[in-house]
Amino acid sequence: MLDSFQADILAVAAHRDDVEQTCGGTLLKMAERGYRTAILDLTQGEMGTRGTVEERSLEAGEAARILKVGHRQALEIPDGRVENTYENRLNVAAAIRQLRPRVLILPYWQARHPDHATAATLGYEAAFLAGLAKLDLGAPPHRPFKIIYASLYADVRPTFVVDISEQFETRFAALMAYRSQYEDQDAGSGLFPRQAEIRERIAAMAGFYGLLAGVRYAEPFVSKEVGLVDDLLAIPVQSI
Repeated sequence: MLDSFQADILAVAAHRDDVEQTCGGTLLKMAERGYRTAILDLTQGEMGTRGTVEERSLEAGEAARILKVGHRQALEIPDGRVENTYENRLNVAAAIRQLRPRVLILPYWQARHPDHATAATLGYEAAFLAGLAKLDLGAPPHRPFKIIYASLYADVRPTFVVDISEQFETRFAALMAYRSQYEDQDAGSGLFPRQAEIRERIAAMAGFYGLLAGVRYAEPFVSKEVGLVDDLLAIPVQSI
C-alpha cells in the first residue's frame, strides 16, 4: 500500500536502475526546483545476472536518496515477464491514482529488452484506466496531464532534451549506488562494461544530447503530442 505522498512527476521503469540511467538527472533537477518526484519500478529485479533482490532494494533506496526522490516503490511483476495484462494495468493504475502525478515519464516504446518496451505500453494504458470514474481502485480517478518517454537508448531524434549539466555528477553517483550491478566482477563480465568505462560511456551519451541543444550534458525525451509555443522570442535553442 502506498502512503499519502503525492507526486508532481512519476517515472515508471521495468527495473531498478533503469530510471537512473535514462532520466535520473531530470528527476534530480525537478526536485531541486521544488517539485515532488517519485519512481515506480515494476519488478523486483530477481532475474538480473548480478545482485539479489535484497541488494537491489537497498541500492535503489540509496539512489533515490541521492536523486532527492520523495517516494519509491517496486511492484511484484515478474522480472523478465513484464506483460501488458489487465491485472498489471490495474496495479499500475492504482499507483498512479495514489501518487496523482501531473507528468508521467515512461520508457521509450522500442527497446532491446522486452520488459522496457512493454512497460511503455503498460504504463500508457494504466494511465488511461486510472482516469475512469467507474473503475474502483480504492482512490479517486486521476490521469496525468502529460506523458513523455525517456529515449536515451532509442535510435530516435528526441522531441526535447533537459539540460542536466549541473546534475550530471550526482546522477552518475546515483547509478554507482548500484554496486551489485556496476562493480567489476566475474558474473556478467561479458555483458557489462568495466567500471572504468562506465563514466566515459555515460558522459559521451549525455554529451551528445547536450550538443543538440548547446549545453554540456542533457537527457532526451519524446512526446507524442505537438508542442505549443506562445512566445517566439522565448524559444531557447539557437538555430545558427
